[in-house]
Amino acid sequence: MKAIFISDAHLKRASDEKYGWLINFLNDLKEGMARSLVNSDELGKEKASIDALYIVGDLFDFWFCQREKIHPEYKLIIDKLIELQKTGISIHLSEGNHDFFMGEYFKNILGMEVFGEWARVKLDNLWAFVAHGDTTDKTNIKYILLRKILRSRVFYRFQHFIPASIRWAIAGFSSAVSKEMTIENGEVLVEKMFSFALTKFGEDYDAVILGHCHRPVLRQCIVAEKKKTFVALGDWIRHFSFLYYENNKFFLGYYRPR
Repeated sequence: MKAIFISDAHLKRASDEKYGWLINFLNDLKEGMARSLVNSDELGKEKASIDALYIVGDLFDFWFCQREKIHPEYKLIIDKLIELQKTGISIHLSEGNHDFFMGEYFKNILGMEVFGEWARVKLDNLWAFVAHGDTTDKTNIKYILLRKILRSRVFYRFQHFIPASIRWAIAGFSSAVSKEMTIENGEVLVEKMFSFALTKFGEDYDAVILGHCHRPVLRQCIVAEKKKTFVALGDWIRHFSFLYYENNKFFLGYYRPR
């Protein structure tokens, strides 16, 4: 199996540079360029189609929709995901702290997998715990409470009665509030996430893959005489980082358009 994992693009406008880079990256994946993008001698440069793309939260800087009424700036990236899906690549999306209520559109209409909290993912003979990671720090009580309110069924039903333009304005505001409440030193958050990963390794997961902290990290350790892998995916704002999986091995890559 071959898979790509990315997180934290925080897309807003189709004219933004990071938006264009992500479109180019997805085009390269469609052309089977994943191995060469990693730039690892161990993998080689031969073309190889990936089987799955995992977007591990905060693809969008905000998300609210009512069936097909999506924010117009997001159409280009969504069309590209549909294009990849039609080639046989399975698309999996985790909800982040900026984009949630995604199942109504991506799952019910497009047929992509959406997981709101976490997913147990089988990668050949390995089991990976995959989540956005915004709830790994249980000490941030204010954010946990805000998250619970914004994801409640009451709020979900309420947003359906609001005109699209107002709904997107509210979403932008909630995005800014969420960002303010989750600001933390990246290195500190990485260590909190690694501590969380150690608990999951104790539950017999082979890998823990998280987004949210915007720092790309790949760390391996031995637990109970088994090799375990912790990955923080970084982002598509500064690092343009991604994780490539093939044949029980993980590779952290950094995208630069050719």
